[in-house]
Amino acid sequence: MHTTADPATGPTTSNDTVTARLALAPHRIDRAVLDGGWWPRSWEPDAEVPALVAALSQRYGPIRHLMLNSAAWQNHPRRVTAGTQVVRMGWFATQDPALATVITAADDQLDLLVVPPATAPAAAERALAAAADPAVLTHAGDILATPPAPAPAGAGPESAGVWENEGGRANPGRRLPEQAGPPDADRP
Repeated sequence: MHTTADPATGPTTSNDTVTARLALAPHRIDRAVLDGGWWPRSWEPDAEVPALVAALSQRYGPIRHLMLNSAAWQNHPRRVTAGTQVVRMGWFATQDPALATVITAADDQLDLLVVPPATAPAAAERALAAAADPAVLTHAGDILATPPAPAPAGAGPESAGVWENEGGRANPGRRLPEQAGPPDADRP
């Protein structure tokens, strides 16, 4: 196996003739939304999953489980063989079709954007780059729905402003306009 970088598809890992079109974040950040993106060539898991598992195993070790949306994929095998590994497959109607959830043998969870096979190369490249950028805090389905915008200064995963669900704001420097109302006497 060897790793190559193709500008149209991002970094890939090949196993002779089969390659996974995959872009991964340079390092894992717990607060990142996605760990990378995957652009399969078809919706056939038996054809696509082995190359993905081979690429991920090279970086993260053995892969134990892969979960995908059941409506997006053409068939639903319970297990897929990838080299010497047998990966358990989980098929869920409630899983976002734009998301693949991978569980490693070390019980680490990787969340990957799934770019639909028919996506134009330029759009797929942008989506893969956004998914592999830890500073992009957009969910998988939203990356595919709209082109990624650059993150505002100070809104990266390392900033304290990421914890919106706990009362913080993603961009602490930006203020919302005040509501119109009668002027206060103590306002300048």
